[in-house]
Formats: sequence, C-alpha cells, structure tokens
Amino acid sequence: MTYRREEHVMIPESDLEGMSVDTLAVRAGQIRTGQLEHSDAIFPTSSFVYGSAAQAAARFGGDEPGNIYSRFTNPTVQAFEARIAAMEGGERAVATASGMAAILSTCMALLKSGDHVVCSRGVFGTTNVLFQKYMARFGVETTFASLTDMAEWQAAVRPETRMLFLETPSNPLGEVADLSALSALARQSDALLVVDNCFCTPILQRPLDFGADIVIHSATKYLDGQGRCVGGVVVGPNALMEEVYGFLRSAGPTMSPFNAWVFLKGLETLPIRMRAHCENALELAKWLEQQPKVEEVFYSGLPGHPQHEMASKQQKGFGGVLSFRVRGGREQAWKLIDATRMISITANLGDVKTTITHPATTTHGRLSDEDKARAGITENLVRLSVGIEDIDDLKCDLERGLNAL
Repeated sequence: MTYRREEHVMIPESDLEGMSVDTLAVRAGQIRTGQLEHSDAIFPTSSFVYGSAAQAAARFGGDEPGNIYSRFTNPTVQAFEARIAAMEGGERAVATASGMAAILSTCMALLKSGDHVVCSRGVFGTTNVLFQKYMARFGVETTFASLTDMAEWQAAVRPETRMLFLETPSNPLGEVADLSALSALARQSDALLVVDNCFCTPILQRPLDFGADIVIHSATKYLDGQGRCVGGVVVGPNALMEEVYGFLRSAGPTMSPFNAWVFLKGLETLPIRMRAHCENALELAKWLEQQPKVEEVFYSGLPGHPQHEMASKQQKGFGGVLSFRVRGGREQAWKLIDATRMISITANLGDVKTTITHPATTTHGRLSDEDKARAGITENLVRLSVGIEDIDDLKCDLERGLNAL
C-alpha cells in the first residue's frame, strides 16, 4: 500500500489541556505519521525532501513551517520538546545534546559581554567551571551566593545582572531555594531566573509555577531514568526559547533523534519512578541517621533538614538524591564506597539503579579547595542517588560499607 505525499504530514495528538502531569508524561507531544503508529515514531534522518523547489525555498526562508535539517528540525526531537514543555507548564522547549549544552546554549543565547550572573554555590561542579572559566572569557562575570541566604542574593545583584541561576535541591547537599522570593528579586532586578530542575523533574516541582523564567534539565538523569543516553532541554516562553533555538541552529549542540526517542520512552514512566525513588530515599535517609558511623545526613525529607518546610510547600516529594558524612575523612569515605557490592560506583544519578560517589574527587573534583569548602563539599561526604531496588537490599549493601570503617 502506498500513501500520497500529503498523507505523511504529522498528525497532532488529541487536546490534553487541563490534564495532570502524569497523563502528560504519557500522551503530550505525540504525533503520528500516515502509518498511524501507536508508539512514538523515530526519524533517524539528517535531511528532509520537498515537493518542489518553491517549497524548499519557503521552508528555508521561514515562510512555511516544516522540517529542514535534523540539526534544528526533527520530528522525534520535536515530540520530546513538546512533551517536556507541557509537563513543565512552559510554552516551548529546546532540546540539546547534554545538560551542560542546555546551560551553555541558554547563556550564549541570552547573555552578552558585560552582563553579570548570580549563581548559587551548590551547583554541579561543571556548571561552576562553565561560569567561572568559560563564560568569563566572553566577558560575563559571575558572583556565587548561598542558595538559601536571600541577603547574599540581594547583595550580589548589580545593575548589569541579567541572570539568577540555581539548582534546587542543590547538588549534593540537598539545600532548597525559595523560588518565589528569588523570582521577585529577579523581576526587581530586570534579570531572568533560571532553575535547574534536574533533581525534582516536573513530577515533583514546576519552577515556572513559582515565577521562574526558564527551566533546565539534564535529560540524562531522571527523564531517561535508566542511564542510556545523554541529553538536555531548556523550557520557557516562546520569545526566550526562540533565542536559544537560534543559537542551537547555528552552533549545533543538538539532540539526536534516537536519544529523543529514548527520552520519550523514559518520560512515560517518570511519575511512577519518581515516587519509588522518593520512597526509598526517605527510608534510607532515616536509616542512615541511626547509624553511629554516620556523622550527618542531608535530605530535605527529614524533619530536621533546615529547608524541610520549604521543600514540603514547593515540592510534591523530596527526590531520590541524598548525601551523608561519615566519621573520618577521605579514606573512610572511600572505604565505605569500595566495600559495597551491589550499588554502582559512578557519578551519574537519576538511574533506577542506586549509585554512589565521592563528590570531592568526582562531580566537584575540578573546584578549588576554597570553592569546595564554601559549597560544603568535604572529604568525608558521600552522595547516593537512590534507585528503585528493594530497600532492605540497599540497607544491607550500605551496611557492608559501614562495617568496613
């Protein structure tokens, strides 16, 4: 059976307005070809053909919508973008090759030489390096502030401040920012509030609802959830996303169609995975608090956490990442990590498999000793990204590590 050329035009899915984020995770953004496939299609093609030279000219000139080249237009990538935008409550999303590419694209599209950024100290180590080393080369200066100290944020803002950037909860200490207060500060300062929502995902937190301008994800983490692909995404209003898209079109830090398809599949199970991550992480945090060889546990789900009340108001769960300090230094932290047998020793997070790492020598290893100290990254700190394995098995494996101390 053959189809006429026009029957291959993508068909939008039914109207999902007003439906819950759980439904959007499964249904939003789905488009079908003339084959009427039920699962999302994948388009592993570099280019697209046109019905005529005039149509090609209209596409390239922007007079007619449609696909041109997969560096910046691909149906599978667009389906992923539409789904995550719907889940975050944003007008548009732009998918990128990695989480760091998402941050870089946002900065290159929306900042210029002479601009100033205020960034929270508790960000991913490479984010810190991007601002301090590389954006500085282009004349963009960054001041770092405590995520939870509004006085520091207010003091750091200058007339040339154009962006407030943060992760909440923070990596790896799980501090929680007051998004409404920071949003008000950004508006007063004529700056954009950009929030890395990687740890919570839109299932647990939607920063745009609290006044953020832009949300960023490393899709590599929970959006995929099984450690299969690398990718990122930026979500926000059309006007800002058009600028980010323009940078992507020219510079090319693009998400591949295959990776976009994997992320689409990951989003379908994101709601149930996040609930399982949260349940396991909370029980494990409570258990670790009772261990005599553990000095301190950092998890906003614990009632004693300084921002527990804030997290309870802002989030629908406390996430799957926790950290703790063992009694001793690096040697003790490494002994614990090395003595585990099931938990994966890797710096990646957001996987259904529990992972363990030593932030001071991995994720934050490129920071200076002074920056580590300011961010609370001590030599006895261990980070866990809690998966969805049986909780008793996780306790058993961590007990092996604790018994080695």
